[in-house]
Amino acid sequence: MGGSCFNRNSLISSLPDDDLGASPFPLPPPGTLRVVPLGGLGEIGKNMLALHYEDSILVIDAGLMFPTDEMPGVDLVIPDISYLVEHADQVKGIILTHGHEDHIGAMPYVLPELSVPIYGTELTLGLLEGKLTEFEELEKPDFRKIKVGDTIWLGAFEVEFFRAVHSISEGVGLIVKTPLGTVVHSGDFKFDETPIDGKPADLARLSALGDEGVLLLFSDSTYAERPGHSTSERVVGETLKTVFQGAPGRIIITTFASSIPRIQQIVDVSYLFKKRICFIGRSLLEMVEIATQLGYLKLPPEMRIDIDQIASCPDEELVIITTGSQGEPMSALTLMATSNHKWVTIQENDTVIISATPVPGNETLVMNNINLLFRLGAEVIYNLAPKSEQVTEDIGPKIHVSGHASRDELRKLLEIIRPKYFVPVHGEYRHLVHHGRLAKETGVAPENIFLMEDGDVLEFSGKEARMPGKIPLGDILVDGLGIGDIGRAVLRERRLLSQDGVCLAIVSLDRQSRAILSGPEVVSRGFVYVRESEELMEEARMKVREAIEKSGSRGETDLLVLKNSIKQTLARFLYEKTKRKPIIVPVIQEI
Repeated sequence: MGGSCFNRNSLISSLPDDDLGASPFPLPPPGTLRVVPLGGLGEIGKNMLALHYEDSILVIDAGLMFPTDEMPGVDLVIPDISYLVEHADQVKGIILTHGHEDHIGAMPYVLPELSVPIYGTELTLGLLEGKLTEFEELEKPDFRKIKVGDTIWLGAFEVEFFRAVHSISEGVGLIVKTPLGTVVHSGDFKFDETPIDGKPADLARLSALGDEGVLLLFSDSTYAERPGHSTSERVVGETLKTVFQGAPGRIIITTFASSIPRIQQIVDVSYLFKKRICFIGRSLLEMVEIATQLGYLKLPPEMRIDIDQIASCPDEELVIITTGSQGEPMSALTLMATSNHKWVTIQENDTVIISATPVPGNETLVMNNINLLFRLGAEVIYNLAPKSEQVTEDIGPKIHVSGHASRDELRKLLEIIRPKYFVPVHGEYRHLVHHGRLAKETGVAPENIFLMEDGDVLEFSGKEARMPGKIPLGDILVDGLGIGDIGRAVLRERRLLSQDGVCLAIVSLDRQSRAILSGPEVVSRGFVYVRESEELMEEARMKVREAIEKSGSRGETDLLVLKNSIKQTLARFLYEKTKRKPIIVPVIQEI
């Protein structure tokens, strides 16, 4: 079955621009439930979803996304919340399903725009509070702690929270009772029957929902391509025992800082083998402190040592838990791999465990570190994640398992909930397509399966659903202190700079006659090595001179016209000679 059987956003491309009204952010018609994904559909990360019924808006998550290769210099990407700002007086609250960055990371940038209550479990709000300490100018938010089983009212919405077992503790899914029916949001989840905290998913409550009738299901699509059932987190603990038993010296482990269940297993196995632990890396230290204070991480104080005690601890008794699972250039593990870490020098008999799989785009960085660690004499233990639907198992020891549901679990949720309508969320477009196909196999009518992307609008009126249009959204890029001031033109220039460099054409002209007083000089950065290209640069200078003289002979005095003439002439010449397209910057000084 092809994706074309579903309701897709391509079906709305022919609708008139004013189908949603004159405003780009109109109110939903009376008695209509509107769904507006602001991030996380058609991409990994930046999760944010709004439910809008008359004068009530409920927001689910506010995450960030890390920049792609096409965004040089950008630090973070966050959702465009223009729709919410336009209707700020109707936003009743933001619910955070769990504490991962792709679900809470945009909150420091959202809070100045939306002063609304923030709902989350104790750990989720604790992690967010720690994150907000970096933003001193922010006022203290209105945090409202919730627990699994709680029910709250937000305007027209009654929201109940159910447990979502994930790779971070205290995740929740949502049961949202609306005037038009029940909406279920899975959160990030998997069906782990033996979770580390002993709290599996409440299948009885989910089954009861299916019996009551569910209008709409949003479900995590991250692993919709992977067959089978995701492995239990406890399997990692058994693998760790085997690795610890055979390790001759120090054990250095990196994992996601937010993976408290994984860190707890490392602590438990270390205790079993009478080892001591040192934590290295700012984000990891912050996470450990918060999780320990809130009781989510059990760590005997006598097991822990400070970084300056590493040298005095026998190798066979030492476990180092560090940041750097994604090969980040300045992370602690990368500094160790490149022999640049102040406190830890990799040596023979070290066992390095990478208890994570690379986030898409980080594969090369991770593999570079693995190669460097092997060169330094360490034994490196890691998983290679499957690349296609035909591969059902990770390659290598089970040193990492995913927190996301595979196809069997996604099918199980669909069969339990039995929704009338289905929207796959949290995934790139291919993930959404595969998840949509799975929903059809479980009995959801194809016309009731909506493959949406950011900005698409889905509306329910009575018992009918339709996609009437799309609201204008754009990625908001965070670059240093700048938020949203980096656009397509800047990114295009940065890409060109990284590929072909820049050439500056510098000349001084008489203000009146436009005669050349000095120059022109052509300065190259990242384009060619000037000393080895003197003939090329001399020809380039002559081309700039010719362009200026031609403009003068035509009586052109406008500086903008002159600069454009220089740019076009020099760009044409350099491309003919080198087949490269450096950025051309004319610099004209009038005297």
